[in-house]
Amino acid sequence: MVVVSLTASAQSFEDNYTRSLSDVMGDVCQRFNIRLKYDMDTTGLKVAYADFRIRPYSLEETLTNILSPLDFKAVYQNKNLWKVKRYEYPRRVASDGQKLIDYLKSLSPIRVEWETRRAVLKREVRERLKIDELLAQCVNEKPQLSAIRKHDGYTVQNFSLSTLGGYTIKGSIYTPAKRGKHPLIICPIGHFYDGRYNVDLQKRYGTLARMGAICVSYDLWGWGESEEEVGKEAHHTSMAHRMQAVNGIRILDWMIERKDVDKTRIGVNGGSGGGTQSVLLSVLDDRFTASCPVVSMSAWFDGGCPCESGMPIQLSGGGTCNVELAATFAPKSMMVISDGGDWTATTPDVEYPFLQHIYSFYGATDKVQNIHLPNERHDFGPNKRQGVYKFFIEVFGLDAMALDESKVTIEDENTLRFNKRKD
Repeated sequence: MVVVSLTASAQSFEDNYTRSLSDVMGDVCQRFNIRLKYDMDTTGLKVAYADFRIRPYSLEETLTNILSPLDFKAVYQNKNLWKVKRYEYPRRVASDGQKLIDYLKSLSPIRVEWETRRAVLKREVRERLKIDELLAQCVNEKPQLSAIRKHDGYTVQNFSLSTLGGYTIKGSIYTPAKRGKHPLIICPIGHFYDGRYNVDLQKRYGTLARMGAICVSYDLWGWGESEEEVGKEAHHTSMAHRMQAVNGIRILDWMIERKDVDKTRIGVNGGSGGGTQSVLLSVLDDRFTASCPVVSMSAWFDGGCPCESGMPIQLSGGGTCNVELAATFAPKSMMVISDGGDWTATTPDVEYPFLQHIYSFYGATDKVQNIHLPNERHDFGPNKRQGVYKFFIEVFGLDAMALDESKVTIEDENTLRFNKRKD
């Protein structure tokens, strides 16, 4: 560590020993031999009692002391690089996640205390999301359906379902070619490139359908065809959080009444923001019997988009996180898929043991699983999809012999749209 002599010019009791932020952070870089990058303009910002905030024995304490009064924080990137960011309420660090999990575990040491807390969580999530007032406004109209497109072992059909206030939700239904009763999997999408038209997602839907499950994919609020109704900016509002939950529930209301749906096998599966939505839907609707959130569930990140954390549901029960909300699904079947390149990196050591703790109250630790891919990053790549297939083969009895992604037909956006583009 390089010790530097800090400039004392123009500092005094009368001006609260004030220095410019840029000068102070420059000294911190020299003292601790680090580099900083910023995601905001810091021109003109000043820090009172600047040099007194420096702790020569601790870089972390120094950064906290200097930046927190400005509502900034420093996040470690790699080697000696730190990024200075504005405070983000849904994002913390891994050590915060461990502390929260330890606290939540102390609240539910035995089953009776957990079930009391679970009831509070499920009630308050509904209240904070204000979901029931929206559901009460939904219209009960038959959906509009496109022609059915036949592929190898499955079919695809687009739909438009009215919800409330003149809004619709549009998506596609992937159905096994074989007749009979099939499990249903509701598939909220995340913020993946191309939305529900994404190639990786189409492979998943088509493969699950070939193996025997009906899958329903639908737009995010303000994405895809929804963007044409409400505008792109609508996605970055708290209404997106509410409406995506409404859309998932209304699709389930409709689909579960189909004669080819087995009401005892109802799943929810999505990745990234779709994984966050999967957890939320499992909290809101008891009809789900299997849940598979992918690269999403964390004790220290609630989802960085308003569509995941726009309403303050994480304040339920005096403070919670998506892991505890996911645990309200116990003892029903759950698979959590995580990787080493995002906020799910701590899942095997932090989040998954908490889920096992809750599931143990029901003698059902075998009903919750974790596939962790430490060398992978944030995506819905082939290994994540294989984990999804494995889970639904086990819990829904899908046909493993039909697992062949090469048999899936990748359709273009215009084919998957309910309202075709004319350009």
